[in-house]
Amino acid sequence: MDSCHWLFTKNPNTDFSRKKKWSFEDVMKFIITMEGKSLKDELLEYFDFNNDTPSNSSFNQRRDQILPEAFEFLFREFTDFYSTKSITYKNFRLLACDGSDLCIAHNPNDETTYFQSLPGTKGFNQLHLNALYDLCARTYVNAIIQPARLENENRAMCELIDSYKGIKNTIFIADRGFENYNIFAHIEQTGAFYLIRAKDLLSNGIVASMKKQLPKDKKIFDAEVSITLTRKQTNEVKANPDKYRIIMKATAFDYLDLYCNQFYEMKMRIVRFPISEDTYECIITNLPQDIFSAEEIKRLYHMRWGIETSFRELKYAIGLTSFHSKKTEYIKQEIWARLILYNFCEIITTSVVVHQKTTRKHLYQLNYTRAIRICCYFISLKKEKAPPDVEYLISRELLPVRTGRSDPRKVKHQSAISFLYRVA
Repeated sequence: MDSCHWLFTKNPNTDFSRKKKWSFEDVMKFIITMEGKSLKDELLEYFDFNNDTPSNSSFNQRRDQILPEAFEFLFREFTDFYSTKSITYKNFRLLACDGSDLCIAHNPNDETTYFQSLPGTKGFNQLHLNALYDLCARTYVNAIIQPARLENENRAMCELIDSYKGIKNTIFIADRGFENYNIFAHIEQTGAFYLIRAKDLLSNGIVASMKKQLPKDKKIFDAEVSITLTRKQTNEVKANPDKYRIIMKATAFDYLDLYCNQFYEMKMRIVRFPISEDTYECIITNLPQDIFSAEEIKRLYHMRWGIETSFRELKYAIGLTSFHSKKTEYIKQEIWARLILYNFCEIITTSVVVHQKTTRKHLYQLNYTRAIRICCYFISLKKEKAPPDVEYLISRELLPVRTGRSDPRKVKHQSAISFLYRVA
């Protein structure tokens, strides 16, 4: 990218044309390795506390010359190269889709990101990150950034599915908010599979609308159902509510119209299993019963939690909660940079073998936070310095795995407000 940097700058003829303290490569590497410290501290560390350390202003002027799409391009190129070697589960690639809110600098003038809970309060601004995550390789495959006011997770997932170019033996796994006919259809059209949690039988979702096709008087079942979707409201359609499902005009469904594609037949499998004595979960999928049993479906859905823990690592270990700018354009640069850094660190750490000693009381795992610091140093290293043995350093940073431990939520107590200040 540095050899053809004009493709990624706002003014190709002038940006980075002269040799200065900041090269295109340095700006990119610096943004990727930034942590949660102040910008000046980050600059001093990156330039080894040199007397010629650039100023904050010079950095901001240089980063302004780079398009946000440059980091997105780097993310896709790096991720696509590695995904050819992705790990599978029974020859199926497992991709989880979910979203997470990102708080950004306060700006009441930005109507697309600003929220105000009560009149007179300060309010806050947010962006929404929609991500596609490989559960086995533990890397992000793709992402879409939306202003929180314009957030649409269902539409974002459809776009992520359509842009996916991986193997057909892929299972898209999502939580209850993605229970949507349009998402099911988009996945079917790619020849892939879906496994999505739905609202329970006693609720008002898709499963409840198919009660007549499901086993009666059974709390636990694994049943195949079929439905024909349409936007037509003829007498035949209205007379057969068990066979047809009317998709209203305001509801998004990309494979129906009133002329050429009037009907869309969909076959699905609904699995209901208990999670406690009186609580049940429903999964809608198109996975074949002869390959994936109900117990296997339950296990696959449980693996979806990997994307939730990845968001935690991305925000608090990688530093996605600490932005070094107020401009949305710069923030998007940093979001893509954090995704690149996360994938790089995961790829490195998965290659490190932890040798378990039988004399130890616990099993040991890698200290991921320490591994990130080592990887950041490796990326930011200047060419004249010899690189460290990254894998060896990471392998020495271990933490014991203590199963069965739980840390209770630390809720801060709220003190009572005295009324003694009132005048009688």
